[in-house]
Amino acid sequence: MRIANLNPDTDIGASAWWVELEGHRLLLDAGVHPKWEGREGLPLFDRIEEPDLDAIVISHCHHDHVGALPVAMRRFPDAQVFMSELSYFLVERVLHNSVNVMLRRRQEMDIREYPLYTHRELDEQAPLYQAVRYEREIEWAGGRGSRRRGQAPTIELYDAGHVLGAAGVMVRGRDATLFYTGDVCFHDQTLLRGARFDDVRADVLLMETTRGDRAAVPGQTRETESERLLAGIQRVLARGGNVLIPTFALGRTQEILGQLALWMQAGQLPEQPVYVGGLGRVFTEIYDVQAHRANRRHTNLELGQALDLRVLERGPLAPALAAGGQLFVLTAGMLTEKTAAHEVAAALLSDPRHGIFLVGYVDPDTPGGRLKESRPGEPFRLSDSAGEVVRECELEVFDLTAHAEREDLLELVGVVSPEVVVLGHGNDAARAWFAKAIRERWPRIRIEQPGPGETVEI
Repeated sequence: MRIANLNPDTDIGASAWWVELEGHRLLLDAGVHPKWEGREGLPLFDRIEEPDLDAIVISHCHHDHVGALPVAMRRFPDAQVFMSELSYFLVERVLHNSVNVMLRRRQEMDIREYPLYTHRELDEQAPLYQAVRYEREIEWAGGRGSRRRGQAPTIELYDAGHVLGAAGVMVRGRDATLFYTGDVCFHDQTLLRGARFDDVRADVLLMETTRGDRAAVPGQTRETESERLLAGIQRVLARGGNVLIPTFALGRTQEILGQLALWMQAGQLPEQPVYVGGLGRVFTEIYDVQAHRANRRHTNLELGQALDLRVLERGPLAPALAAGGQLFVLTAGMLTEKTAAHEVAAALLSDPRHGIFLVGYVDPDTPGGRLKESRPGEPFRLSDSAGEVVRECELEVFDLTAHAEREDLLELVGVVSPEVVVLGHGNDAARAWFAKAIRERWPRIRIEQPGPGETVEI
C-alpha cells in the first residue's frame, strides 16, 4: 500500500489522499484550500505519477473536501466517483455555488484563473456521480470500461456524524485494509447523531486531527454551551438588540436553526422570523426532505415549517436592522468580506444593544478571527472594506463543534487497532499531540505524518 498526501499545506487545507492498494489506485477527497486562491488552492494532483486512477471517493460536501472534484474528474476522466447517497443530494448545489463565488472573485479580485470549472462542466459530470448507501460494500477498482476487474478491492461507507452525508471510508483489499475517518463527530449534535464507527477494524487508520491542540474543558459540554447561547440570545432580545450568528451554510446553519426551533417550541424564545442566507436556506430544505434517510434526532422536526425563515436579500440592510430584536443566522462563518454576514456584523458592531455570537472555529487571519480577538471600546481593523472599527456590541464565543474531541479520536485508535496510523487534517500542534498520545498508549503502532506531496509505503 502507498499513500500520498496531496494537501498543498501542512495545516488544514485542500484535503486529498492518493492511495494505491494491490495495483489499484484511489483518490480520497478532492478539496480546495479555504484561504488560497486560484490554482494554488488545489490539491497537488501533479504529484501523481501514474496516469490511471480507478476511483474517487468523497467523504462529505464541505469545500475543503469536495471543491476540486470537477478538476480531479477532468484530470482522471476514467475514474468512477462515489459518495454517500446523502452527499449525492448536496454535491451539485455545493459545486454550482462554488462557480458563482469564483466568478465574483474573478471580477472583484481580478483572478484570471477563475472559474476553475464551469456550470456546463458540472452539468456534464453530474451523471457520473454514484450514490452509495452506508454500510454497503461495493467494488471500486477498474474505472469505467476497464479490463482490470476481478478480485477488486472494495469500499464501504460509514456514517461519520459530521454533517449530512459525511462518511468514513473503509477500503478493503485481499491482504490489507485502510479506514479513512474523513471529518468525524462522535457526539450527538442538535439534529445529527454521532458517528457509527463501532465495528470498524483496519490495518491502516488515516485520521483527521482537527482538535488535537484543544484539551477538553472541565464541565463544558454541548448542552452547557447551548444553554449559554440561549441565555445570550435572551439578553440581547430583552434589550431590543439584534443577534447575528455567523455560520457555515452546510451543517452549522441547520444545527443552529434546529436549536432555535426547539427553544421557540418550548417557549424559551419568542416565535419570530429568522433571517438566513440563500444557500443556507437551500441546504436547510435538503435537511428537511432527506430527514428520513439520516440518522437524526428530532426526526419530525422540519425546520422550514417550524421556523419563519426569511432569506436576507442583497441591498440596503437598514429595513431589516432598524426594528431591533431580529435573529440573523447568516452564511460565512469567518465573516468573509462581501457577504451578508460581514455587512450585518459591520452594522452591529458599534451599538451595545446588539450581539454577535461565534459558534465555531474562526481562522485568526479572517474578519471573524480579528473580531474574536477584539476588545470592547478599542479600535481594530475588521477588513479592507470595513476598515478600522470599534466594537461596542456584545461578543461571545461558543464551542458547538461538529468535529470529534481529541480524546474520542484517541479511543477510536484503540477500537480500530491498526498497525499504522496516518495523521492529517490538522495543524502541527494537533498532529504532535496525537503522535505523542498514541506512542504512549500503543508503542507498537507505526505513526506517519506525510507532508505536502509526500508518499509513505506500508
